[in-house]
Formats: sequence, structure tokens, C-alpha cells
Amino acid sequence: MKIGLVLPALPGYSETFFRNKILGLQNHGIKVVLFVNHDKNRTHYLNCKVYQAPKLNGSIFTKVFNVIWVMMRALFITPKKTYALFLLNKQDNFSLKENFKNIITNQFLLYQKLDWIHFGFGTIALGRENVAKAIGAKMAVSFRGFDIGVYPIKYPNCYNKLWTKLDKIHVISDDIKDLVYSNGFNDECTISKITPAIDVSLFSLETPEKEDNDTVQLLTVSRLHWKKGLIHTLEALSTFRKFGIAFHYTIIGSGSEEESIQHAIFQLNMMDCVTLLGLQTHAQIKEQMKLADIYIQYSVHEGFCNAVLEAQSMGLLCVVSDAEGLPENILHLETGWVVPKRSPKLLANTLHDIILLDSSKKELIKRNAINRVKEKFNSELQIQQFLKFYNYSI
Repeated sequence: MKIGLVLPALPGYSETFFRNKILGLQNHGIKVVLFVNHDKNRTHYLNCKVYQAPKLNGSIFTKVFNVIWVMMRALFITPKKTYALFLLNKQDNFSLKENFKNIITNQFLLYQKLDWIHFGFGTIALGRENVAKAIGAKMAVSFRGFDIGVYPIKYPNCYNKLWTKLDKIHVISDDIKDLVYSNGFNDECTISKITPAIDVSLFSLETPEKEDNDTVQLLTVSRLHWKKGLIHTLEALSTFRKFGIAFHYTIIGSGSEEESIQHAIFQLNMMDCVTLLGLQTHAQIKEQMKLADIYIQYSVHEGFCNAVLEAQSMGLLCVVSDAEGLPENILHLETGWVVPKRSPKLLANTLHDIILLDSSKKELIKRNAINRVKEKFNSELQIQQFLKFYNYSI
């Protein structure tokens, strides 16, 4: 079997769900080809071919040259698939200009003979609804959060055409599945929930030699983005300080909201107890998790979050918001704590209650979390589910 995975860019450092999936499928004999809009100058360590979308920006000379080059390849390398895409677009009432543009932007997807073409996010399938049929492949689309929870708010009915074209939908939580239905899809048979998963052997409970002090170590691993609710977390910790409990909060990650987060730290007078570490390797993240006591993921919007799985597997007490898939990731009062989003005072009180909790209760919640991650969110189980998703027999 040969699967084409379409992504906005090569998987980044935080996108372990894509890298683990690709490697897992390859280990079971499936050939994977990557199609990306751009590479962001990233190095990838995956044993698969990567095809990049044509670069149609820059000077007029560059645009004209690239358009001519793409059309030459369309005519001489993939003429049948190009013509098939043209006819399918025409059936969908594309104008000649729209059809021509669509062929140019999607021509790089026509190179390979594939059994499946799988769009890693719903948004990246828009404008490509006819590509799979044009190359004789089945089409799958994944919905992970923003693409179904936020994007359709700005662009209502944006997936109406897609719903009529695809063969399978992958969602990462029940909440995401409900959002797919609420946006107009109605065929339950084609939706499969496959949650994110981690390498439980890599992120396992270890007992480090922590410094002998009373400072509670708090940790978040996240992109610095509004969706992650980091401003709300900082506001909660500002309130938490009033309990007189010493703590230090470490944030790992980078992103567009770094400046606003730094400003919030300054305004809340928390420079002495908050550290922004920036991007870290998985080995470095694991070392930080060894030192932490409590992991916080107080997101406003969150599909599921692998970092929460990793933190649970490492034996951290985890506190999350009730955004999208997080209540499936954490079972409230059983494997951690779920706090309603946008409620900083409630989060502060919850952290206070956790710290004062009896040590035996803390250990029970840690053990419940570790066992549940090992049983339900391990990488091999996820791969088996994807093999079934693609109707692949070993």
C-alpha cells in the first residue's frame, strides 16, 4: 500500500503525532509519500519522498517561469491525471481561470500512484477535493481542532463540497467528531476516532534527585499561541501567589504570542517565578518533566495535546481546561483535574487544592494516569487503528 500524506509543512518539533504515524506505517510495510506546501527550511528524518508545492510568489519573472514549468510537467509527465482533474473541476462549475489555477497549484499532488491521499488537516483539503479521484486514490481527511472548531466560524459552510467527496474522516476526539456533524456532515460510517498517542517507553516515570526545597515546579509545553490560554494561566498563577506557596512556572515553546506573554509576565510582576525556555528537544523536555511537580495545559482551544499524555506518562499531576479533547485526555479527579476554561481564579484554587492533597491520593492519581496512558494511548495501538482505517492487512 502507498499513502500520500498532505501537510502544510514538514512535521515540526512539536508534531510528533505525524512523525510517529509515518514511522509506524513504514514499519508495517506501507510506503508513505509526503506532500507539503513549504518546507520552512526544516530537516526531516523520515525515510520517505517529499514533494513540495510550486512556488508561485516572488518576482513576475519567477512566477511566469514556475507556471510554465508546472504546465510543462502537467502536459508531459501527468497528462491523464491533469485532464481528469480538469474534467472533475469543470463538473463542479469551475470557471476556466479557476480550473487553470487549481491545476497549477495542485499539480505536485499528481506525481505518484497512490492507494490513499490523506490530508492532515481539514483546511489543507480545501480546493483539493477532486485530486484523489483524479489520481485514482481514496481520500481521507483528519480534523484536529482549529480546522473544524475555529476556521468554519470565519468561513461558514467551507466544507460542504468536501463532505461529498471523501471516503474516510479521522478525528482525534469525540468533541471533534461532534463539531464535524455540527458543520454539516452526516455519514457516521466514514468517521473514525483515533486519538493521539506517545512512545510510552520514552516517556516513563522516573524519580529524579530534586532539589531539597519547598518550591512547587509547574510546567507547560506549548506553542505560544492564543489558543493555549497562557495568559489565563499566568493570571491564575498571579492569584495563586496570594496563598503564599512558593512556585516556579516554566513554559517550553515558541510562537507568535511570545511578546504578549512576556508583557503579561512583566505586568503581573512575575519575572522572578516564570521562565520562558523557548524551543527544546524531546530529550530536554523529558528532563524538565523529571523536575516538575504539576503540568498545566489551560488551553482555550485544544484538539487533544500529546504533551499532556507525555506528562501523565512521566508521573506528573496534570491540570487541564475543558477545551475540546482535553476532558478525554484527562479524567477529572481520576487521572488529573479538568477546570473550565477562561476561569483563572478557579484554576488558582484547583492548584492550591492539589498541593494540599494527601500524598496517598496524589500517588493514586499519578498511577491511574500512567496506567491509562500505557493502555489506551500507546503508539502501537494507534498504528493498529490506522492500519484498520486504511483497510490494510498485514
